[in-house]
Amino acid sequence: MDSLLSVIEGINSSTASLTDVIDIAQGSLWTYFLFYALIAAGLYITIRTRGIQWRGLPEMFRTLTDPAGTERNGEKSISAFRAFTVSAASRVGTGNIAGVAVAIAMGGPGAVFWMWVVATVGSASAFAESLLGQLYKERGKDSYIGGPAYYMKRGLKARWLGLIFVAFIVITYGFVFCAVQTNAIVEATANSFNIGVTGTNGMDFRILVGLVVVALTAAIIFGGIRTISSVTGWLVPVMAVLYILLGLLVIGLNITKVPEMLLMIFQGALGIKEFVTGGAIGAIVWGMKRGLLSNEAGMGTAPNAGATATVSHPAKQGYVQTLGVYFDTMIVCTVTAFIVLLSNPVYGDKSRGAGLTQDALASQLGTWAVHFLTIAIFLFAFSSVIGNYYYAESNIRFVTERTWALVALRVLVLAFVFFGAIASLDLVWTLADLLNGGMVIVNLIAVLAMTGTVVKVLKNYEDQRKNGLEPIFQASDMPEIENLAAWDGTDDVTTREFWAERDAAAAQRKAKAAR
Repeated sequence: MDSLLSVIEGINSSTASLTDVIDIAQGSLWTYFLFYALIAAGLYITIRTRGIQWRGLPEMFRTLTDPAGTERNGEKSISAFRAFTVSAASRVGTGNIAGVAVAIAMGGPGAVFWMWVVATVGSASAFAESLLGQLYKERGKDSYIGGPAYYMKRGLKARWLGLIFVAFIVITYGFVFCAVQTNAIVEATANSFNIGVTGTNGMDFRILVGLVVVALTAAIIFGGIRTISSVTGWLVPVMAVLYILLGLLVIGLNITKVPEMLLMIFQGALGIKEFVTGGAIGAIVWGMKRGLLSNEAGMGTAPNAGATATVSHPAKQGYVQTLGVYFDTMIVCTVTAFIVLLSNPVYGDKSRGAGLTQDALASQLGTWAVHFLTIAIFLFAFSSVIGNYYYAESNIRFVTERTWALVALRVLVLAFVFFGAIASLDLVWTLADLLNGGMVIVNLIAVLAMTGTVVKVLKNYEDQRKNGLEPIFQASDMPEIENLAAWDGTDDVTTREFWAERDAAAAQRKAKAAR
């Protein structure tokens, strides 16, 4: 153990200077380029789709409950809801708890406002990328498979760009973000049991937690996308509802302080009052970074999950994944922000993540809430590890379907899951911010280049709705869109007969209920 501690101590000391270098690079990337690029891309797609992220809200809820079809082997297809939970499993993670807390600590209350801005503007990008992910999906061994690499290859005929994206997402999500999630689990559980984990302290505890998370992760990821989606199908709703209820309890106990808190958010966002060094610029940058890390709009992650669903029209996953952005930021992130802000936090400490939210809950509800949040963080983080792994798997399969490659990926992911238990929080978060930026740039290039296709497919969908039809899509409907690997009419949900039978069954149930 002593030799292991000395190795870890050497790694931590050497990574301190590396963290500083990476921090400068990612800070410059976000401050001087990505902020403008994300807002500009979101506004452009908003204009081209006529504000689909706002006017399409009713359709988002309607399509979320679409029934699953039946595969040719008799198995149920992956439904829109199950694909939604896979992407939500990645979105709703420690970024909602630790990330929001860091954003407030470093950017002040105004960072919350800029998270909201990122969600509302960026959700247009989420619609476009998820529609494209569905449109250009391919048939895999056990489900459909797709994402940015696939629409870059088929839509842009630029496989080389897809390979660049694969490198970014595998490293970022399969490795770095999995380490981020385990790191947050360690911090939360250590805080819950009053165990010091700074430097090399509490290493026995950190190793134990790492091994537990590795074992649970291995049990699921070796089962493939169907196992992953079945787990997230119940885990995501349960953990989200419990956490939201806890947040509402805190808000209810402090209802008289809510107006003052909202005023602080807007004052910090507009630079009227400075809560941290950097004022409004600090709030913008930190709100942007943590907002994107949480809701992933425009990053090219959600399309990997959305493409697995068997739906009747590509636009449906655009609607569903846009709803995911709102769910993540406007509900879960906002709950965390209110919990932290209502506890009068100390600003300027970047090293505090989930612990800041735990301490805020303890001050409001007592020490039992710390342990409750530890469980919530564990579930959030664990579900994110599962979702992040699938993003990496679907992109490795873009390169090769060989079994040895998938096994190697799973082993490496498990290694990084364990690494997160003993790594520096600053290093993994800073590296995540930098790699996030690279993913965004590559994906936005592709999405903006194919926005015209998004608009055409959306119009096809809306024309059918105006005519009172359930929208379906087949490649022959729009022959001008080339290189489609799916949409050949073999999926039962893309036929008029499927929806006619569903409507008839619904009418029969309604008639029976009326008797």
